[in-house]
Amino acid sequence: MSDLLRQRPAGPAALRQLLSAATDQRAPLVAPGCYDALGGRLIEQAGFDAAYMTGFGTTASLLGRPDVGLLGMSEMVDNARRITAAIDLPVIADADTGYGNQINIVRCVQAYERAGIAALHIADHVLPKTRGHMENKQVVDASVMVGKVSAAVASRQDDDFMVSARTDARAPHGLDEALRRATAYAEAGADMLFVEALQDVEEIERVAAEFAGVPLLFNWVEGGKTPQLTYDEIAALGFAIIIMPIGML
Repeated sequence: MSDLLRQRPAGPAALRQLLSAATDQRAPLVAPGCYDALGGRLIEQAGFDAAYMTGFGTTASLLGRPDVGLLGMSEMVDNARRITAAIDLPVIADADTGYGNQINIVRCVQAYERAGIAALHIADHVLPKTRGHMENKQVVDASVMVGKVSAAVASRQDDDFMVSARTDARAPHGLDEALRRATAYAEAGADMLFVEALQDVEEIERVAAEFAGVPLLFNWVEGGKTPQLTYDEIAALGFAIIIMPIGML
């Protein structure tokens, strides 16, 4: 009974405070990935301060299929709602590409907010997709993504709700293009940057140096293209948050 008499889930303001403290103390927030409410409960029980709703894991758990754009926004939002209802932690969520154009982005952000999510990330890959640490990735024109980021920021109801912009441009176009895009997305209002699938320590260091003072997300993927640095190494570079999307899966 006591488990059902819960307080309101921690929201965007709580996540902002956690990330501010993480940046000041150079102690990145760790958000393990979950794909259902039970996973969220395990993350909370283990003592973490935030959880990450993984699109890869959600697709695998609901469909038993790879993460190539098979789930729609409503399915992802329904899953997010169940997770936030089960735990008191702020939840960061994968929102794929925003599920369409700038108009779709408005509905996407507001639906995730109503589901109790504290932050989401949208990406610049194309649909149907190969993304993340897969091969043969493609990305949309940077101007398209800039418009999506601007729309996402403008459409949130709570100013503390965080919009993270992810670029998958490293693989098809190289690091310089990924950095150029990340800069443009920050200028469009993104609260956090997510430069995906960096391939060596030097690339990670360059991203950290280019965006010193900007909240950066590190994607810690077992068996992925990005080197699996230690927590202390990631902290020393100044990343604000580490997500671990597939460990529980």
